This record gives sequence, C-alpha cells and structure tokens, in this order.
Amino acid sequence: MTTGRPTGSRRRPACERLCLAPVRSKRAKEFVRQWHRHHPPPAGQIFAVGAEDQDGTLRAVAIVGRPIARHLDDGRTLEVTRTCSDGTRNANSLLYGAAWRAAKALGYTRLITYTQAGESGASLRGAGWRVLAQLPPRPGWDRPSRRRQGKGADNVARLRWEAQGRPAPDGVARAQHARRCRRSRPA
Repeated sequence: MTTGRPTGSRRRPACERLCLAPVRSKRAKEFVRQWHRHHPPPAGQIFAVGAEDQDGTLRAVAIVGRPIARHLDDGRTLEVTRTCSDGTRNANSLLYGAAWRAAKALGYTRLITYTQAGESGASLRGAGWRVLAQLPPRPGWDRPSRRRQGKGADNVARLRWEAQGRPAPDGVARAQHARRCRRSRPA
C-alpha cells in the first residue's frame, strides 16, 4: 500500500504534528515550573495556549498577560510573559503565532515579548516577529522605596520583540480607530 508521497519525503504525517490546545492557568504554570530554564511562572495572565502532540501530551505552553513595564500597559498591548517547551521542535513558533492571532481576536493591537541576550530568537523569527529594541542590563526591580526580589533577569541584556501584522494605531489614527470600533458594535 502506498501513501501517495514519494519515498524519503520529509513531510510528517498529520498524526505527528503539534496541535494547539487550550490550557488552564494552573496547568500552564505547573508546566513552566517543571520545564523553564531560568524563570518561575508569572503571577497573572490573560490567557494561555498549549501545543499537544498526537497523543494529547502537552509539549509546550505560552502564557500571555499584561505588559510588565507599566509604560507599555496601554490597554491595547499584551505581553507573552512565558513560553516553555520540553524541547519539541517548532512548538514555541507555533505558540507565538497562535498567541498573536488570539490577542488580535480579543481586540488587542500589539503583542510583545523579551528574550535574554544570548538566546537566538529563532522561534520568534519563525513566527514572523521583529526586534524592536535592545535593552541594556538593569540592576533589577529592587529600589529603596519599593523592595523587590530578583526574578532571574537582573543584570542581563534583553531584546524586546513585537509580533508583526496590523500595526498599533497611534495619535489621531488611534482616536479614529476607537470611533470606528464604537460605531461597529451593536447597541
């Protein structure tokens, strides 16, 4: 019996591909605790999405929440605060793309994330993201007026990435966009 594909084809059968799966907050955070290299799970989230194999085994998660940097928290921007995988190929790229589609479907106009210097960003490039800024190392979040414990990214240079697609409206365009959205909503 033949499959219709040439012998030696590199294309995988559908049963070996990863599929998107809904993930509850508790399960996503447990996965991050088990697999993430250098960060604990984030405190909050707006939504999480997972990637499962053909057996229904969770292979990767992405947790999306409000931006950590308060000057970026404009009500229309979300941040992928964690992605984590067990090493399954292409899982993170799948999740970055899904997170952006979900954020747009929820009405958000911008999705950002960060990588540490020294991380390749291959998953982000594979999902069509671009580097927005190179950020220098910072001493941490702790200040005399506001005590905080380090979370693993202190004194590490980072890159800020943004999902590509519909650009976030700004200035006059943002006001026009808001008026169009109000008009198109049913009363």
